[in-house]
Order: sequence, then C-alpha cells, then structure tokens
Amino acid sequence: MNEQKIQSAITVAIRAAIMAGEDIMQIYTDPNQDFGIERKADNSPLTLADKAAHKRIVEMLADTELPILSEEGAHDAYENRKDWDAFWLVDPLDGTKEFIKKNGEFTVNIALVIGSRPHMGVIYVPAQKVLYFGDPLIGAYKIDNADVLAQDDRLPEILAKATRMPLENTGKKAYTIVASRSHLSPETEAFIEEARREHGEVELISSGSSLKICLVAEGAADVYPRYAPTMEWDTGAGHAIATCAGRRVLEAGTEKSLNYNKEDLHNPWFVVR
Repeated sequence: MNEQKIQSAITVAIRAAIMAGEDIMQIYTDPNQDFGIERKADNSPLTLADKAAHKRIVEMLADTELPILSEEGAHDAYENRKDWDAFWLVDPLDGTKEFIKKNGEFTVNIALVIGSRPHMGVIYVPAQKVLYFGDPLIGAYKIDNADVLAQDDRLPEILAKATRMPLENTGKKAYTIVASRSHLSPETEAFIEEARREHGEVELISSGSSLKICLVAEGAADVYPRYAPTMEWDTGAGHAIATCAGRRVLEAGTEKSLNYNKEDLHNPWFVVR
C-alpha cells in the first residue's frame, strides 16, 4: 500500500471505530436493554453490541477492498489467509465482560496488518470518548474528547485535535506495572517481584481490555506483562499504537515481536514496555 492509501485507511478506520462506538453506546445506555447476552463456543459472552459494532465496521471498511479478520466474523481458513498481503484485524467490542459489568473499560479495536506485523492501529473507548491511533508515517496520538471530530475530518484536521504520544505529563512517580491486583498469575507475581528488586518502589494499576497497552503507549505505565491467553484481535491495534509511540511488544522472555495472521490465532505470552 502506498502512503496515500495508508493515510486514507487511517481516516476510514477512525471513523469506523467512532461510529461503532456510537452503536455500542446506544445499547449500553438503553435502560430497557438486556444486551441480548449469548455464549460462544469458548463460553465467552456475545452481546447485541458486539454484533452491531461488527456490522458497522465491516460496512465502513468495505470500500478499502481489503479482507477483514474480525473476532465476530467468519474466520477464513489459514490456507486462504496465508497469502494476504494486508488485511484488517478487528475486535468490534474488546472487553465484553467489562461492557456487561458497565464499568466503561471496553474498546473498539481496528488494526491494519501488513505482512505479519500490525502497521496501523485505532482504539476507541466509547464510554470515555477517548481515541488512540498510530501509524509509522505520523506517530502515535491520543484525543481525549473524540466528539470534537467531524465525520468529514481528514487526517490533517484529526492530527490538529490530537496530542502526540508518549505524553509529557502523566503524573506517574513510581515504576508502574499494568496488572490485575486481584488475579495475579504466578508468572506475573514473579515479574513484579523482579521489578521491585530492580526499581524499588513499584505501583500496580489495573485496566480493562486493550487499554492496558494504551497506558504503556501514552507513558502512564512502564510495562504490561501478559501471562495469560489473548487472541490476535485483542492486541493488533494496541501493538501498532505502542510501536508507533516507541514501545515494544515482545514475546515474554525473548526479543521477538509478536507475529500475526498465524495458523493458530492465539498469542503467546508477551510483555509491552
């Protein structure tokens, strides 16, 4: 893809994420809505909001003529996927459990994967109207009030309303790790203890969905160790944004970047720093 097409893709992905977020919030804020919760084959929840966001994103990305690999869509067999040069990797509603709990910590994730690496990423937090996006051509950015964006804004207008990441003033004092305070795996506990030996004071912060990666990207946290299962669509957009902010997303214990469009779409354990 040439530079012009990639810049156009960023704009389309941002619009798609925000409009999908609006669809999600219509369901989220409806006092008469039970969310239509179903259980998928892996026993994870699926709601009307997941379906609505998926439908919106697929419609809006259709004109790019790139294949779409979405958590909530039909997954092409690897024999078909392996020859894709570029594709959209989508989680229409990342953090469905947070959505059901109504804690606001859910996101819309859209990544453009070229080859086996996420090139561009967009993450929208509908309940907070916060937008993160990144591309190597422009860097990584955050917009705290994404409702200032107009539907016809092009990339220069969007960038004029955004703040470059990492942010200069995050208020962080101690070495900060993104990790659950109540559900720490033995591997995560060992990671934290090693950090205490190296840095002394360590602060733990917790967040839902792909926001964990965004916290490292913006500089509010130093590291996010993930010693638990994730799928490619959970991490693709955040991986791209973090990389564009100068961070690294590596397989745990290695210097190898996460790869995408694998035959098995599960990620290995990883660390963002």
